[in-house]
Formats: sequence, C-alpha cells, structure tokens
Amino acid sequence: MDVEPAGTPFNSLVQLEYDHGIPRNPFINAGGIVVCDILVSEFDNPKTELIQFVRELTGNNNIDYNKKVSDSEKATGFRNYALVNLMKAFGNIHNGIDIVMDLYFSLCSIEMNCKEVSDAFLFLANNGVVPHSGSIILSPSRTKRTNALMQTCGFYDEAGQFTFKVGLPGKSGVGGGIVAILPLQYAISVWSPRLNKKGNSFMGMLFLEEFTTKTKLSIF
Repeated sequence: MDVEPAGTPFNSLVQLEYDHGIPRNPFINAGGIVVCDILVSEFDNPKTELIQFVRELTGNNNIDYNKKVSDSEKATGFRNYALVNLMKAFGNIHNGIDIVMDLYFSLCSIEMNCKEVSDAFLFLANNGVVPHSGSIILSPSRTKRTNALMQTCGFYDEAGQFTFKVGLPGKSGVGGGIVAILPLQYAISVWSPRLNKKGNSFMGMLFLEEFTTKTKLSIF
C-alpha cells in the first residue's frame, strides 16, 4: 500500500480501481484489509496474536472482541467485500478472502473505553516504548513515521481539516472514537457517536479543537 492521503471517502471503490488495487494508505478500509492479509500470512492465529498485542499495550487482559459487532459487520459489510474482491483481482490479497475478512471484522469490533484506547496509543507518544512495561514496539524513526502518517491520513478525506483545526496526529473510527497524539506529551481519546459527512465524530473533533486551542498543546 501507499502512504498518501486518500482525498476520497474511506471506502472508495473508484480510487482503488484507479490505483490498480493498491490502497492509498493503511488507514482507509482497503488499507486495513491489506494489513489483515499481511497478518494472516505472518501468524498461525492472527486473531489471538492481535488481541494479545492490544492487551499488552494497555496492560488490560480483559479487552476482547465484541462478537455481536463483528457478526453485524460480516452481515452488512458488502462494500468491504467489494474492496477485498477488487484487490484480490489485482493480485494484492494473497490469502483466502473469508479468513482475511474475518480478521478485519474482528479488528473493527475490539471493545475498549477511552482510557484503554489512550493507553494503547501511548507508545506513539513515547518514542515507540510502552510506558507501563518498557516494551519497545517501534524504533523512534518508525514512531515518527507512524505519527506522520496519522497526521496526513488518519481522518479519511478530512485529514487536512483535522490538522488545520486540532494540530495533532490522530485516527478516527466510524464508531465515533478519535485518538490523538502529542509526541513526548500525551495520548488523548474522545468518543461521541454522531458522525459528520466525512465519517468522523462531530463532537469529538469540536472538543479536540477546543482542547488544543485552550491548552496550546499541539505540534504547531
């Protein structure tokens, strides 16, 4: 996959066709599906490995998948199936579609509160090191690159607005959550399920804009 802002909706088939099955970045749906394809290739039991990784990041062994949510995703994820089939046709998915999508829909159903999400992302505010355990997840260089990618691509085709208004690397989800990072300072998560037309939390973006304006704690 690439590392460029999408500039189109997070589930765009048109852009994926134009780019010959190569997602613009890992944060749009097609990019997440490719990541899952890679994990299926790398691990014998990727669902177990993934949830264990999240538990280690947070220090909370009770975090798990929400089966009701993942089953609902599978039953209604027609556009995501269209994305994976299109990429498969271009030779950019190397494993069986069903196993890749089972992992993808499970990934989308991890159940966490705001504190747990913030804890999970703290290593990106700490040069790649998990503060509570000292585990090294990424090198400082790769941490910088990950944060840069969140800055430019973490909010679908509204990444420019988030940078302009909030001034932090971050990532949103269609469940209404947003997590944002200030390197060497903090990770912050907010949740409000009302989404704007771009698929980002309406109140979450307003709060973070106000937060960084009043605290003056952003990268700009």
